[in-house]
Amino acid sequence: MARSGWRRADMRGALTGIRIVELAGIGPGPFCGMMLADHGAEVIRVERPGAAGDPRSPTTRNARDPLLRGRTYVELDLKSPDDIAELRALVKTADGLIEGFRPGVIERLGIGPDVLLADNPKLVIGRMTGWGQDGPYAPAAGHDINYIALSGVLGAIGRAGGKPVPPINLVGDFGGGAMMLAFGMVSGLLAVKNGAAGQVIDCAMTDGSALLMAMMWGFRATGMWTEERGANLLDTGAPFYDTYETADGGFVAIGSIEPQFYALLREKLGLTDDPLFDGQFDRARWPAQKERLTAVFRTRTRDQWCAAMEGSDVCFAPVLSMTEAAAHPHNVARGAFIERDGVMQPAPAPRFTSPA
Repeated sequence: MARSGWRRADMRGALTGIRIVELAGIGPGPFCGMMLADHGAEVIRVERPGAAGDPRSPTTRNARDPLLRGRTYVELDLKSPDDIAELRALVKTADGLIEGFRPGVIERLGIGPDVLLADNPKLVIGRMTGWGQDGPYAPAAGHDINYIALSGVLGAIGRAGGKPVPPINLVGDFGGGAMMLAFGMVSGLLAVKNGAAGQVIDCAMTDGSALLMAMMWGFRATGMWTEERGANLLDTGAPFYDTYETADGGFVAIGSIEPQFYALLREKLGLTDDPLFDGQFDRARWPAQKERLTAVFRTRTRDQWCAAMEGSDVCFAPVLSMTEAAAHPHNVARGAFIERDGVMQPAPAPRFTSPA
């Protein structure tokens, strides 16, 4: 039984004409499917029968969960030979497949890559896992926090003297997982269009989150990064790249890295002539500079700092809640958030334009 979910109707996407079959899962798989659907692909999500009673199912939550927008839904029992045959027939008509089971599961179901590629030699199969299709950890369960711990990411995030702080599940599930898989799927589809055979994408969140740390590995190689948390340029070690509390309990974010932006920050804060701030990259001064900036930012409310700095080259922004972000004038002007079925949610990104 097929059911339709919301999909973009305002434009033809760059992936119009592409059909993707998505085996139902949670987190990174659906996010990848959302991205492909947002940009025009037809994404058919295969759900187990009777999933209507499951609060995780799109039957009950597709109208409220942005991750599940833009789909058509089909119910199939992957333990039924007849339904497996129906799935194989569906995949024969597809350009790609997304699956997020543990390694070996789809092989045991009789729909492994060898079978599906024999049915459809041009198929691009995206396999989303935490640890990868092989390696000592491959069979084990895990979540975002575990994958980014093993990749060296989690150990780098946190305040000086504190324990590692998980950045929600943005880095493993979505940055290192779903977006890497979306890139892999589009790359595979482009290769097929250019004459290549179909192929399998082994997308592991450990691999992807490690890749997201490429800049820090570069810093480390040149002596610009220490493995001590909260002591580096971009990890709240630098006083000019941090958040500060304001007089009303709000917060602002400062990212004045370049010398000209740092000079403007000093000007806006009335610190141009304060010798303490002459050595921007003198790490010995950073603790005292941060203490002074903490005191200065507490002298005004968040709105007052916005009035003084917003739109300037200080590299400034207020720290907003989700509700505030959806209503902020810049985001409203950009259409960064949309409302569908009474639910506020992020708009599809990135944007594509063509000459008039």
